[in-house]
Amino acid sequence: MAEKQQLNGAYYGPSIPPPQTYHRHSRSSGCGCGCGCCLLSCLLKIIITTAITIGLAVFIFWIIVRPNKIKFHVTDATLSEFNVDANNNLRYNLAMNISVRNPNKKIGIYYDYIEARAYYEDQRFDVDILTPFYQGHKNTSVLTPAFQGQHLMVLSGDRLSEFNREKSSGIYSIDVKIRLRIRFKIGKIKVGKFKPKVECDFKVPVNGTNAFQSTKCDWDY
Repeated sequence: MAEKQQLNGAYYGPSIPPPQTYHRHSRSSGCGCGCGCCLLSCLLKIIITTAITIGLAVFIFWIIVRPNKIKFHVTDATLSEFNVDANNNLRYNLAMNISVRNPNKKIGIYYDYIEARAYYEDQRFDVDILTPFYQGHKNTSVLTPAFQGQHLMVLSGDRLSEFNREKSSGIYSIDVKIRLRIRFKIGKIKVGKFKPKVECDFKVPVNGTNAFQSTKCDWDY
């Protein structure tokens, strides 16, 4: 054992090297804010890449197919009876022709379900289910909904005043809403199960007192 030396009341022994401190070098993940930041960054990249891919596919589809909106027009309508009796029963007899134009060169349309609903002053008074059909490219078809019978129709206040005014003029404002279930055919591929809504607001004279004016319908997906 090495002898201890005493100088000025202090002991000095053999020199002991100070303990070494080792710093572990962490592997850098390339993300300054940890794993959560990396996960969020990857998720954003996936979302952006997916959005760009879908957008590009839609653009290419539009360039190739060039889809156009289907056009609906009420071309003719006859109203032989439209009157409310003392018991608030509306008696009506309405027939109409609605032209359906498919302007697309490469898209055919399957009309799997067609339901026409007739309204007066926001009150529905009849429904007509039409026959399904297929419409080819650049083709015009005609729907012929017809409504006849009687239905309870309670009119009061402004609605009653409007009815009396139209009764005096002999021209009534009718609203026919068409509910559809359709598919598109592109080449040999059938796609989609869409449920668009078509609304036709038109004025029709009773008993043909005036000529009917063709009216464009609104189309809404």
